[in-house]
Amino acid sequence: MTALSPEEWQVLLLSLKVSGVAMAAILPVAFALAWVIARWRFPGKVLLDALVHLPLVLPPVVTGWLLLIAFGPAGPLGRFFAEGFGLTFIFRWTGAALAAAVMALPLMVRAMRLSIEAVDRRLESAARTLGAGRWRTFATITLPLAMPGVLAGLVLGLARSIGEFGATITFASNIPGETQTLPLAIYSALQMPGSEWQVTRLAVLSILVSLFALVASEWLARRSGARYGQAGAAHHAL
Repeated sequence: MTALSPEEWQVLLLSLKVSGVAMAAILPVAFALAWVIARWRFPGKVLLDALVHLPLVLPPVVTGWLLLIAFGPAGPLGRFFAEGFGLTFIFRWTGAALAAAVMALPLMVRAMRLSIEAVDRRLESAARTLGAGRWRTFATITLPLAMPGVLAGLVLGLARSIGEFGATITFASNIPGETQTLPLAIYSALQMPGSEWQVTRLAVLSILVSLFALVASEWLARRSGARYGQAGAAHHAL
């Protein structure tokens, strides 16, 4: 594959920027939701779990439409962010990041929840009986054991956000240099005759990024399993 043109570099860098901001913004939310679903028992937990995973089964265009209602100029959240922080989402890269974050959230929560559930609660209890406080136990026992799953969820979310199309084009539109990420650039190129080579280059980039994310996620999952096995063996040895 020949060197990318300046426009293609712009698309790639914008995609990485949008995905990076999306992951930075949604990571604490995803971990908090995963923790609540994994550890808490309360009425409506099944409904919360369903709402978190709803973007996986909804048509992405519907998700984008719901974001438009909530975060558009006339939407309650859109007015709140505009008046309180001067932050707008419509026709802006921030809107593309928001759409990417929402679409990546279910994958991140699922990976993190499974990782949190796999942590041996007896290790936490042992730390508490030895005098460790709640936050110290979390920082020294729970989080390190769950970290491979958290990283796996982050990588999967990053790959999902880079590949996001439907919600982004519905909510933030397809504006070159502002909201046109890799999938949107491929879509635009497909509409122009004689752009097969440009489509090929952008598609190969998307494949490489997604493949890297999947391989990294599998490696982290295997590492997570090995760590849990070692922790369990050490606990039984004690």
